[in-house]
Amino acid sequence: MEVNVTAPLAMKGPWSLLSAIPLVCYVALVLLGILGNAGVIGVVGESILRPQKGRRISDMILVNMAFSNLMVSMVRNLLLMLTDLGLEMVPSKTWCQILMGIWVWLRCANVWSTFFVSVFHFQTLRRVAPPTTSLSGSQGLPRSLLMGFGGIWTFSLIYSLPAFVYSTKGATNATETLMLVSSTTRPLLGCLWDFPSTSSGLVFATTSMVIHEIVPIVLMSGTNLSSLFILYTHGNKRHLTHKGQGTPAKHRVPAERRAAKVILALIVLFMSSWGASVVSVNYFNYNRGPSSTYMLVIARFSNSAFIAVSPVILAVGHRRLRVVIRYVLTCKH
Repeated sequence: MEVNVTAPLAMKGPWSLLSAIPLVCYVALVLLGILGNAGVIGVVGESILRPQKGRRISDMILVNMAFSNLMVSMVRNLLLMLTDLGLEMVPSKTWCQILMGIWVWLRCANVWSTFFVSVFHFQTLRRVAPPTTSLSGSQGLPRSLLMGFGGIWTFSLIYSLPAFVYSTKGATNATETLMLVSSTTRPLLGCLWDFPSTSSGLVFATTSMVIHEIVPIVLMSGTNLSSLFILYTHGNKRHLTHKGQGTPAKHRVPAERRAAKVILALIVLFMSSWGASVVSVNYFNYNRGPSSTYMLVIARFSNSAFIAVSPVILAVGHRRLRVVIRYVLTCKH
């Protein structure tokens, strides 16, 4: 891959119409995503590795989501940021196949990892809310959790194989606009899709949209609404037996209610970012009006918004992250 340094802070493409302020904000957003998710991995991951009675399964799921966020930010958003800052990258056909394949793989895994957070919390509430259920968890759960992680990353890798094959260096491509319909399969750095026919490209784009975007969004919305319903049903003390004995469920419900609010915020942020990206890109594709350039700016920001802001939301709801942040701020003062 050829790399050439152009003029400092070269204002190209959509940034040229909006001065340097959007570019500075975008750089800050990308760096926040990298540092924030790296911080979540370091802080929460360290607590997982420490010897203790039982590992927090929820922490392992958060680390998996933060890792997928970090990888997407490093492999895609960071490269786009560098090109906006004036570092011109000209990928060859081989590099385009590698970059597009890795991007599709990481993006698919990122979507399902986000869904995994919601479905795990739903399963936790189903065990916690009834007072007759044990809260300790079984020894087989971590194994099933690891199998779930492996399934997410393996399935996403298998699905991304066409991206390693049917990608090429920038050139006229009849299926390029079609591919941009799906935010998961959106090209980058001048790399294009090169399917044998328009119909095969349509099948891949539609499958990607349905399987890796619409289905997980519907599922994570459904599981989170179910979690909120369970909390509403079991939140009152009169629904908890042995309330005078300080049962574990009595103490767990407030904590799970806070967790549900955090997960709800993550899902709303994810859906908003995804929706803004899809709408903006398709507006650019099919309505090349005066606002099309600004829509590309919105798409660029929306693609990084979830990755950058999700660590902030996690810090609000995760006790250890809050402790570390307070400690860091205290040391600075």
